[in-house]
Amino acid sequence: MNGTPRRPKRPNILWLCTDQQRYDTLGAQGNRHVRTPRLDELWRSGTAFTHAYCQSPICTPSRASFLTGTYPSTCHNTRNGNDTFVGRFPMVTRLLADAGYDCGLIGKLHLASAYGRIEPRADDGYRYWRYSHGPRDDWPVGHDYADWVRQHGSVLGELIEDPAGVPAPLHQTTWAAERTIEFITDEQRAADTPGKPWLACVNIYDPHPPFNPPQEYRDRYDPAAMPGPLFRASDLAQQKRLAAVDFQSEGRPPDDLDIKSPVIPVSPAPEGANAARAEAGDPAHALPAHASARDARTLQAAYYAMIELIDDQVGRVLDALAASGQADDTLVIFTSDHGEMLGDHGLIQKGCRFYEGLVRVPLILSWPGRIRAGQQSDALVELTDLAPTLLEAAGEAVPEWMQGRSLLPMGTGGAPLDRHRDAVWCEYFDALDAPDATRATMYRRGRYKLVVYHGHGLGELYDLERDPGEFDNLWNDPEHAALQASLLLDSYAAAMAAVDVGTKRVGPM
Repeated sequence: MNGTPRRPKRPNILWLCTDQQRYDTLGAQGNRHVRTPRLDELWRSGTAFTHAYCQSPICTPSRASFLTGTYPSTCHNTRNGNDTFVGRFPMVTRLLADAGYDCGLIGKLHLASAYGRIEPRADDGYRYWRYSHGPRDDWPVGHDYADWVRQHGSVLGELIEDPAGVPAPLHQTTWAAERTIEFITDEQRAADTPGKPWLACVNIYDPHPPFNPPQEYRDRYDPAAMPGPLFRASDLAQQKRLAAVDFQSEGRPPDDLDIKSPVIPVSPAPEGANAARAEAGDPAHALPAHASARDARTLQAAYYAMIELIDDQVGRVLDALAASGQADDTLVIFTSDHGEMLGDHGLIQKGCRFYEGLVRVPLILSWPGRIRAGQQSDALVELTDLAPTLLEAAGEAVPEWMQGRSLLPMGTGGAPLDRHRDAVWCEYFDALDAPDATRATMYRRGRYKLVVYHGHGLGELYDLERDPGEFDNLWNDPEHAALQASLLLDSYAAAMAAVDVGTKRVGPM
């Protein structure tokens, strides 16, 4: 015995990240309209964070942020469509690979543009690489998902055009589950390097647009039974004031959303049904069978159908993990990169707004024997907190440049559940290829949310305790002027804290 303390066994890490899934889409969190039994089980098996915020409402900056544990502006990745990943700071997957983890990427990465190409690899640490930016087939080589569909005797492009959606057995969500199971049950790795921990970073494309779930899943959700979006008539005036600010849609009434392409096929109606609807003065639903429904409830039904497919496939992965005997040694994380407007305030998709449905996401941590089961935290947390959480779980030091704070103590009982951060930060800096090249920031402190659209003289201020739907903008309310000034000062301080100050100081001059 040499007295050297024995290093605790490091967990495997199963990191499940969907694309564009808002926070309020799980049954365990009170949504009675969507069926998510397996994710609800995961929620109950660990610690769920109900107020987790992404650091940008757009894919690439959000993903660059949570993979580095820094804000998008800090790591110099604020836009979609970048030529390359800047790599100012290493990704947590690179750090874990250097620490001895076998790392695998399944699905989307999106740290650089995948427009008409496979995005260039960064120094990401992944040995196992099964790439699918999305359910498209516009790359000549290197799209593992499209190749898989071809191996099954079908052509992805033809399936995408089918109004019934891609069949569940050939769906990208199913493919992601298949590849994940292949990686986590790799018998050769277990034989060659027994005890070597692994990290599977699983990036499912759904419930991202186009909203085209398999028909069998769509049929389980009746649009008429959906709750509808958060919307008041005053939203149209508010979105008109913000019309110059970058977004993927313009404000419209919930029965005629700004859907620019036929992505939500209408099931054929009984003969005469459309005519009857038109005579009843319901033109939004008086559509021919081949047209696309543009109302929010049809959109919600399709969105929830995609999430149920995700739930089924996540269940398959968790079952395979249990059958392999590795479940007790695996930290499971479930989250999403950002949300979806889904008709709230007359908008769909994403862009430069900071409503809860767009910037707040699900977040669950589960690790038998380490993360306490059945816990729920309403504390403010950020996705920047994930990278330091993984490093602490793996027994690795958290670099001083990371701006996130580990959530592990909250999960294990070492820190209270009711407080993690006083405030959360979110930013949008010219993230879309849009005319305004908008720059805007969001700062939430306690119950109040402040949004500033820089250069426009516009902003939003909401009291989320009294107004959780974000309908009453207090920005110009004289009674809240002092609060607004206080939040502006704190928001500016948060922006300064996000500045990358350069390399490590090594001397006084």
